[in-house]
Amino acid sequence: MTDVMTPEQRSRCMAAIKGKDTKPEMIVRKYLFSRGLRYRVNNRKLPGSPDIVLKKYKTVVFIDGCFWHGHEGCKYYRLPKSNVDFWRHKITMNMARDYANGVDLRLAGWRVIRIWECEIKTKTKRDETLERLYLEITGTRQGSNVYESTPEAMPLASESSVPYGG
Repeated sequence: MTDVMTPEQRSRCMAAIKGKDTKPEMIVRKYLFSRGLRYRVNNRKLPGSPDIVLKKYKTVVFIDGCFWHGHEGCKYYRLPKSNVDFWRHKITMNMARDYANGVDLRLAGWRVIRIWECEIKTKTKRDETLERLYLEITGTRQGSNVYESTPEAMPLASESSVPYGG
């Protein structure tokens, strides 16, 4: 199927997609600030330029869009019907880069937390996710990491034979 837009229109449309200060990022940042946490945003000195860096807690938070970062099993992650090979390759490379950045950060002693766009889309899910995030950052939650099912919380490649995303 051919694209209904001209290359110039498609380029303009794609260029309008924001990479920083997205609505999900702003929701998480406002919540953390209201709970008294202070942070830096998009620290380019750290691998992957994390969306939120909480130096006091040695924690970084990535707020990822389900489509762009390949959130498997999510209703918001669906490959476009046109140019499938391009999109599959692009999203796979994003996932590989996310994994490598997570490994680098953990090796440097940082705790990595990934929040998916779908986790904060609805009000009920948002409240639960943000509260769990706060408790995970401050260490007031008992038990294991809330985000164990995310790729960033997976063991290093040498510790597991399970490939990223699988």
